[in-house]
Amino acid sequence: MLKYISAADRHHAAPAAWLSSYFLFSFADYFDSDNMHFGPLRVFNDDNVAPQSGFPQHPHSEMEIVTLVLEGEVTHQDTMGNKTTIKEGEVQRMTAGTGMAHSEFNRQDKPLHLYQLWFMPGQKGLAPSYEQKDLGFTSGNKNELVPLVTGQKVLEDVVYMNSNSTVYWSNLNEDNEISFRTFPIRLTFIYVKEGVIFVNGTELGPNDQARMTNDDVVHIRAAKDSQFILIDLPASEANY
Repeated sequence: MLKYISAADRHHAAPAAWLSSYFLFSFADYFDSDNMHFGPLRVFNDDNVAPQSGFPQHPHSEMEIVTLVLEGEVTHQDTMGNKTTIKEGEVQRMTAGTGMAHSEFNRQDKPLHLYQLWFMPGQKGLAPSYEQKDLGFTSGNKNELVPLVTGQKVLEDVVYMNSNSTVYWSNLNEDNEISFRTFPIRLTFIYVKEGVIFVNGTELGPNDQARMTNDDVVHIRAAKDSQFILIDLPASEANY
């Protein structure tokens, strides 16, 4: 079963002149009791950060935080001692665990576009940790689903997180198709960055979502050259 959510139904937040965010789930001052999470996916924010601005140091705990940089770069610093730059096509994961704090700034003279995803962890009380990889996903392999982040350790050359979930990216050319095998005990989340795709017959355009339950296969066809994220999630775990 597919639930379609249009781009217009996202919550737009612009709490400062330098930040424009779209919240796909309840976050900060936006609260909707019917839109708290999808499986362990608790936050999906589509953020645009103006040049020479960003988020000052702030704390987190008991959350797996994944950042995908789509355009520009992020200057990151945290209380674990990491001082890094995450560039376009790179993926960052922070296990907040028992507690940490970090800052994120756009130190460039051009805008920054990123997705930030939070997953409720499969295990609480972990020591905070950090991982970052250049996977080149924005311009990488064409016409397939490329795993970026996972808690399923059968996959290689990915960033690992403490959630029984996998984040995939696809650069799908016009008229190409992908079939993703799933199970009724799993959930599938899709968010389109650009282009037009048909997901099990339902059309999704830029910034549209599909939230899918009780499926055996997810069939995706591109009507135009498209980029999208697909997240495979467990339907039930103790922490949510």
